[in-house]
Amino acid sequence: MFKAILIDKDDSGYHARQTDLDDDRLPAGDVTVKVGWSTLNYKDGLAITGKSPVVRSFPMVPGIDLAGVVESSEHADWKPGDRVVLNGWGVGEVHWGGLAGKARLKGDWLVPLASPFTLRQAAAIGTAGYTAMLCVLALERHGVTPDKGEVLVTGAAGGVGSVAVAVLAKLGYRVVALTGRPEEADYLTRLGAADIMDRAPFAEPGKPLAKERWAGAVDVVGGQTLANICAQMKYRGTVAACGLAGGMSLPATVAPFILRGVTLAGVDSVMCPRPDRLEAWQRLGRDLDPALLDELTTEIGFDEVIPTAARILEGKVRGRVVVPVNPELG
Repeated sequence: MFKAILIDKDDSGYHARQTDLDDDRLPAGDVTVKVGWSTLNYKDGLAITGKSPVVRSFPMVPGIDLAGVVESSEHADWKPGDRVVLNGWGVGEVHWGGLAGKARLKGDWLVPLASPFTLRQAAAIGTAGYTAMLCVLALERHGVTPDKGEVLVTGAAGGVGSVAVAVLAKLGYRVVALTGRPEEADYLTRLGAADIMDRAPFAEPGKPLAKERWAGAVDVVGGQTLANICAQMKYRGTVAACGLAGGMSLPATVAPFILRGVTLAGVDSVMCPRPDRLEAWQRLGRDLDPALLDELTTEIGFDEVIPTAARILEGKVRGRVVVPVNPELG
């Protein structure tokens, strides 16, 4: 038997609970992983609370991230004892995820634990950190280098934003952190932010073209905020967009794109091809200071997962949240 968070939907409604399961309940897959560490992300918060129809198959174990050790494998790439990481691929939505003692998965979804990280550190990076790295790679591929000017990071105190600030600062960019939590200014400065800005003005309708400021941006908000950022981009600047915390709409005009050559680069982490995943993790091993992970990571007990889910949706949790499942694995 192993512990798990299980979400179900029946005649009595939608509910999540902690329970014990056995191996016979695990879904189909060619690799079984003993989960060392999982995480709690914004999407997991939506799944556990039922605030959005994230879960598309019931019952469901949430947890879009896991880091653990292969217990058994029928996949040619993996053998018992291998230390692996999984992010995305619909786990926690259509396939049982990482908030359980074990997970049975497709071997093609796994990547090897990247040096120099422990399983706990890999979980602390998780989908958020790996997405942040994909955004940095997108900026680089579109020619945004430190000498081009400032880079804006929205939702800077959240998981994606925190890692993006830390990585960009280490790479030599002048990073401006956009946040609605002024109390996190010291935290963001320690991560490497050169300046802190209030998010409120960005949420209001702005001009189709505003004064040029940003060479690049990493945006997790979407909506009016993203529209205003596009309007403020420098000539041939690039915005890497990876989130919708502020809404699905994009009330923008074509002006920034056809008059300034701005690029809006969409970043998807869920179905991202394996070569890009491996590159992102390799770069994280080089460009993210492991010592900063403790600064941006909060650890909660398994019993705290369900109540913390609501807090993460309310924007009351900063950085990354890790959950020890079998922490003795490392």
